[in-house]
Amino acid sequence: MKKLLFGAFMLSVMAACNNDSITNQNENTTDEAVTTESLVQRGCASEEIRQEALKRSPELQQRFAALETNTEKFANDVKFGKVLADGTVEIPVIVNVIYKTTAENVSNTRIAEQIAVLNADYSGTNTDASKIPTEFQTVSSGNTKVKFRLVNTVRKSTSKTSWATNDDMKKASKGGIDATNPTNYLNLWVVGKMTSQGRTILGYATFPESAGLWNDGVVIAAPYFGKTGASSPFNLGRTATHEVGHYLNLRHIWGDANCGNDQVSDTPTQTTANYGKPSYPLYNTCSGVQRSVMFMNYMDYVDDAAMFMFSAGQKTRMQSVVASSGARSGLRVY
Repeated sequence: MKKLLFGAFMLSVMAACNNDSITNQNENTTDEAVTTESLVQRGCASEEIRQEALKRSPELQQRFAALETNTEKFANDVKFGKVLADGTVEIPVIVNVIYKTTAENVSNTRIAEQIAVLNADYSGTNTDASKIPTEFQTVSSGNTKVKFRLVNTVRKSTSKTSWATNDDMKKASKGGIDATNPTNYLNLWVVGKMTSQGRTILGYATFPESAGLWNDGVVIAAPYFGKTGASSPFNLGRTATHEVGHYLNLRHIWGDANCGNDQVSDTPTQTTANYGKPSYPLYNTCSGVQRSVMFMNYMDYVDDAAMFMFSAGQKTRMQSVVASSGARSGLRVY
């Protein structure tokens, strides 16, 4: 288990990486949904993008430091009973769909399906929660008290066949869609295809230090959005669950370093990311200590069918962000 080492984290934060990506040199470029059965590894661009943004912006660095300080204070307040027992927050969601083909223009039904997945995963009512090993049931988050409500869908056709992680989809001037009031709404962009440095990107997100900025929100590639018609093995809507986790201040469970720190005390330290569908128990050794790792956590890189839980510590971090004093308190205003 890990202790919250904020000082050490601040020293290492400028060198981490994170990108929701798939290593794939044989992409299907037809108008149909991309088939990914031969692609067995998830990856993620959120932390990588975060580090680059922090390097460029002293203001973001200050926001980040304040965010972590407030998160630690909130966690201590929870311990001492200073936080209301029912801190449920319903986050209003704007879905921005940018499409070239019919397959990329995801239906209203599929959007509703993705919102339902988020609500199930974040409330702990997902049907596969029953698979949580006994070892981790005592530290499972259960209901994170974060809900999602679709407010509006904005659609725009484009001639672009591929997008990068440079936020162009968030700029009307670049053929994208400007965010709708990112202080008060979670903006979620769906694009047809994303690539970065030869990799196929599933999605990426901004972290809470970017709250309210023009580019704040989550981006998901259409083949990995929702369930119906999505591409296996990332066809259960968990790419959005993972990326919204970043939006709510969760890091990758291995801390983006060998035996790294994700700033959560109840997620076992692990050597690196896990992929595919590991078998439980899976043991890693860090600092000479062998541990059974929580590969089924939404913030690992396993396939959609292999991830089905948050931890209680992760719940606390998310709650601190949407609390009345949190970086995303604006989401409480409808």
